[in-house]
Amino acid sequence: MSDIAKLETEILAAVAAAKDEAALEALRVAALGKSGSVSALLKTLGSMTPDERKVQGPAINGLKERVTAAIGTAKEALGAAALDARLNSETVDVTLPIREPPAETGRVHPISQVTDELTAIFADMGFAVAEGPDVETDDYNFTKLNFPEGHPAREMHDTFYFNPKPDGSRLLLRTHTSPVQVRTMLKQKPPIRVICPGRTYRSDSDQTHTPMFHQVEGLVIDKGSHLGHLKWILEEFCKAFFEVDSVKMRFRPSFFPFTEPSLEVDIQCRRDKGEIRFGEGDDWLEILGCGMVHPNVLRNCGLDPDEYQGFAWGMGIDRIAMLKYGMHDLRAFFEADVRWLAHYGFRPLDFPTLAGGLSP
Repeated sequence: MSDIAKLETEILAAVAAAKDEAALEALRVAALGKSGSVSALLKTLGSMTPDERKVQGPAINGLKERVTAAIGTAKEALGAAALDARLNSETVDVTLPIREPPAETGRVHPISQVTDELTAIFADMGFAVAEGPDVETDDYNFTKLNFPEGHPAREMHDTFYFNPKPDGSRLLLRTHTSPVQVRTMLKQKPPIRVICPGRTYRSDSDQTHTPMFHQVEGLVIDKGSHLGHLKWILEEFCKAFFEVDSVKMRFRPSFFPFTEPSLEVDIQCRRDKGEIRFGEGDDWLEILGCGMVHPNVLRNCGLDPDEYQGFAWGMGIDRIAMLKYGMHDLRAFFEADVRWLAHYGFRPLDFPTLAGGLSP
């Protein structure tokens, strides 16, 4: 057997034995690459005599063609086998349930949902949303709101204070969103109709209180507003928020430094096996405080109480969320428990509207 025939037999046997495309590519380079065995034979043609070239040339070129064809055939067969193996390993069970997209698996926190709900309700009544900083001055948080010196709310055990400044003044974490009302009255001329949702901070923690919680307050200032307007606004809000046809409300005299007269509001309800249903029953539940803005507050904000008057109210967003959606422990709101959020959370694309419904 000649050297060419022997080399061909060896190469074709190696091609037939190749297990994958990588091994086949290595054989191709070893045979047909720049330094390959077949390429080395082709290089010898230049040093042959014409008679030798006539005999060896066709034989060597034929070897190259046969090896190239054999490698090409083997490559197609190995490629098809690899594809079949991959398809078999990547089979899909079409009977499995479809995975929910991220927009479906995520959940909106109840606090965010309820904030959007009450914003939609008050926006429909013509209210704007006002916001302010969480870190406030003593003047905006207490003094301008008619809190006298020595009032218990100013004490360290109720309020989170920062370290005193060189001049003795201290910043604090706001204890209510009322400073936003002050800022609004200072920079905006009446008529004013705003709600002020946001975070507030008090030194308190138990099943129904946390050091950080959420409030929404409302403010109306003009020349003719009165308690009748306030009562209508609160009744319409409660009907829309709790999604009932009618509600009975009870206004009881109370005291707040920044309103005069001051009132606390109870709403008719029925307690049944741990559930609270509104718009029915013979029981009452306190939900908010309100009143006419104190003349001293108007003066402190640069408004003449002989010309302007108004009313304000405030309620806990966390509290009304618990009442509406049946949550019993406020602390769970802030524990970042994905299981709790999956149960009580809301789909992110279900935006609350009065026309389409507040809650899904």
